[in-house]
Amino acid sequence: MGRFTYEHIHLRSPDPEATAQYYAKMFDAEIIRTKPADGPPRIDLDLGGQKVFIALAQPDKTAAAPQAPYFGLEHIGLTVTDIDGITAELKGKGADFTMQPTTVRPGVRIAFLRGPEGVLVELIQRG
Repeated sequence: MGRFTYEHIHLRSPDPEATAQYYAKMFDAEIIRTKPADGPPRIDLDLGGQKVFIALAQPDKTAAAPQAPYFGLEHIGLTVTDIDGITAELKGKGADFTMQPTTVRPGVRIAFLRGPEGVLVELIQRG
């Protein structure tokens, strides 16, 4: 049997440029612009070493994001080294936190914020 490795996350947005700018501003994601030979320009991100593709979605043809918790892919998780400092920094940038830093078990603290189109992002500090 073949082996699996991580490839990407795919987001849909009515405004891919604004979505990309949000992830760049909040999480220092690198914006990668490409022009495929067979299609429209693309906006992708390098978010902590992971690929994130952002596709244009037309609001009248795309369902709204569900409210968490729900079945299926629920959030993106990012490891941080100073959750309290990062949370304060992100609040200063206008981040919308749905859960403040919380110790969920010894040595593990998490927080959640809501990004564009309702995407939840978990910050997690271990150790």
